[in-house]
Amino acid sequence: MKAFQKINRKIPDILLTSGYRSLRHMLLQLCILCISINVFWDTPDQLILTTDRFLSWITYFLAIQHVVYLNLYWLAPRFLLTNQWKRYLCAVIALITGSLLLVGVGQSLFYHTSLPQEDNTNGMWALTLLNILSTIISVGLLIAGTSAGLLFRHWITYNQRIEALQAATLASELSFLKSQINPHFLFNMLNNAHIMAGEDPEVASGILAKLEKMLRYQIHDSAQEQVSLQKDIRFLTRFLELEQMRRDRFDYSLTVTGETADRKVPPLLFIPFVENAVKHGADSETGAWVHIRFHQAAGRLTFTCSNSRPRHPVKKAVGGIGLANIRRRLELLYPENHRLEVTENETDYTVILEIGI
Repeated sequence: MKAFQKINRKIPDILLTSGYRSLRHMLLQLCILCISINVFWDTPDQLILTTDRFLSWITYFLAIQHVVYLNLYWLAPRFLLTNQWKRYLCAVIALITGSLLLVGVGQSLFYHTSLPQEDNTNGMWALTLLNILSTIISVGLLIAGTSAGLLFRHWITYNQRIEALQAATLASELSFLKSQINPHFLFNMLNNAHIMAGEDPEVASGILAKLEKMLRYQIHDSAQEQVSLQKDIRFLTRFLELEQMRRDRFDYSLTVTGETADRKVPPLLFIPFVENAVKHGADSETGAWVHIRFHQAAGRLTFTCSNSRPRHPVKKAVGGIGLANIRRRLELLYPENHRLEVTENETDYTVILEIGI
């Protein structure tokens, strides 16, 4: 399997990289040599090495070189790769015709064969027709092969460019989504600390101490692609503790079941749900609660976040940046490998997120 993957990686390198340019031309020259060298044989097992035959081979070899490289560096890039098929076919036919004339002139000057005397004319016509057909087939196959190789190379280059663009776009989009989450959350916490500083400096000091630990997590750990699930859970715990410190009637619970010690998740994946639950579950009359549960089993992590609904909810014009971002992040990070379910009734609001880890 590894050998097969290594071969798959090597083929694009041979076709695309400049380091293999000489190898590509050597292989092409070898093909042309194999096609043109037949002029040294009239009949099987009879090798003819004469000056005339050598000059005839040179003419044949150069004619094929002319056809192949004109097609490779001019006709195919100009017409074939731009979908001008009719012009390309006409140009190829003209090129093959020109090569036939060149080969015909060369063979008439240098290529002499001995034929039976009683049927010399018919034999000459048969040999000429055979040479023409052989040349057309050989040159046509060579043109088709080089064009196919050029198309394949163009296809690989195009796919590599698309994959690189998609990867760059994905990385840029994920970074942008995370950067939207961080300032939004930090603004809320700093605003809370500012409010409590005037009412209860001791509480404000506790908020800033916890916020300092959260900032460390956000600055150092959230820059990584994945973090420990336990670290993200501690981050959520500190967030809920901060909310409990600044609110009079607020209760929360956070439970973890299953083996989560070595599990990793993208940073700041769950905070938008929790932040939204805290923000929209506040009720000055009856208080508010948020219950969070993490359960890991069989390679699946289930996150459940439930919060109370106010008795008299106040409709606010909320942009929904956090939840909109988390939906987009889930599509990018867990395509077809996540399930997001939202349910609500008169008393509570529940979000269930299941991902494969």
